[in-house]
Amino acid sequence: MSDRMFKAMPPMLFDENVLRVKARLVNAIAPGLQKIPSTQLTRANVQRGLEQTLDTFNEVQALSMATRIQIVESALADLVGYGPLEFLLRDPDISEIMVNGAKLVFIERGGELYETDVKFDDNAHVMRIIDRILLPLGRRVDYDNPAADARLPDGSRVNVIIPPVAVDGPTITIRKFLQTKMNIDDLINLGTLTPYMAKFLEACVVARLNILISGNTSSGKSTMLNILSTFIPEHERIITIEDAVELQMKQRHVVRLETKLPNVDGQGTVSIRELVRNALRMRPDRLVVGEVRGGETLDMLQAMNTGHSGSLTTLHANSPRDAIARLETTALMSGIDLPVTAIRKQISSAIGLIVHMTRLADGTRKATQITEISGMEGDVVTQTDIYKFVATATGPDGKIIGELKPTGIRPMFGPKLEVAGFKFGGEFFGLGL
Repeated sequence: MSDRMFKAMPPMLFDENVLRVKARLVNAIAPGLQKIPSTQLTRANVQRGLEQTLDTFNEVQALSMATRIQIVESALADLVGYGPLEFLLRDPDISEIMVNGAKLVFIERGGELYETDVKFDDNAHVMRIIDRILLPLGRRVDYDNPAADARLPDGSRVNVIIPPVAVDGPTITIRKFLQTKMNIDDLINLGTLTPYMAKFLEACVVARLNILISGNTSSGKSTMLNILSTFIPEHERIITIEDAVELQMKQRHVVRLETKLPNVDGQGTVSIRELVRNALRMRPDRLVVGEVRGGETLDMLQAMNTGHSGSLTTLHANSPRDAIARLETTALMSGIDLPVTAIRKQISSAIGLIVHMTRLADGTRKATQITEISGMEGDVVTQTDIYKFVATATGPDGKIIGELKPTGIRPMFGPKLEVAGFKFGGEFFGLGL
């Protein structure tokens, strides 16, 4: 087994004799479960039934207690849980699970991709797990509707896509909800930020700058949003708007709003845009939007420009310059016929700071640029980098070697930070003492 293989399954579950016992156990219990009302079908009841049935098998006498426990746990996962994925979902260090058909499962752990030893029996086994995820939410996938988004009870985000669209079999992608809440010190220790950058960002949040966090997929945007939101003062009323609830706000005065997926008939959708519009009627001091990707961008920009300063949101983009272009594009998706110049003026007056997150080739995540939006020159939104990551080499272990450092430029909104009680010396911006 290569060093890129992650062992998740207990070794005894690969033994043919153990697998036969488990299959026999599942086949003995499964028909009876269909007759039990769902209100009585608890995990504890099923586990008790599995243990009692397993004790009646003659061949179980030759198995160790540890092996018996693993057989029951594996059978329990197949009957009322998420099958082989249970072993991966329990690992707190795994951040993403990717099922590419029945026999190929990958995970992301510590920013690196690994193939795992986890396998399903066949594609029908994968489909049973998909149904177990979707049916409690009133969702389904079939030939005519082969894709769906869902959320596990712990908040983990799930995307499912099946044949005929997924050529190699049913595909499941799970972005796990991390139970351990990171703080700004964790980001400093990981090298995502420097202490100066962290203090600067805290000041920007307290001083009510509108901040856009941009970055590519899995670059740490949501984590950064979560951490920056902790700097919002306790006395302010915060409205959070997300596709799937991930933010873990420490403040007491928080109203959390979540989009609603359509039902099986395709009706009843509640979008981010509708929630942004509704939130403006709820007297928010701050709006925190998980991500803008459509017409809600224009509503968000207008809110930022009409008294809702200090708002935070994220956006998929490859650089701060690309983030501006994406804001323009998504604002145009609102359906309101506005000239691009008008939208750029909205952006330049609304957004004060862009924090750009990057997942580097070695799997590490860094705030590679902190950029001020300083206005417009002609038809162009002007940007000034305050901090930037400069890569210098790649080490023998594949790690990117570089430095997060200030550019030597003070932000134009410096006086606003001083009014909020933050006075930064030249050392914060690379200007010496």
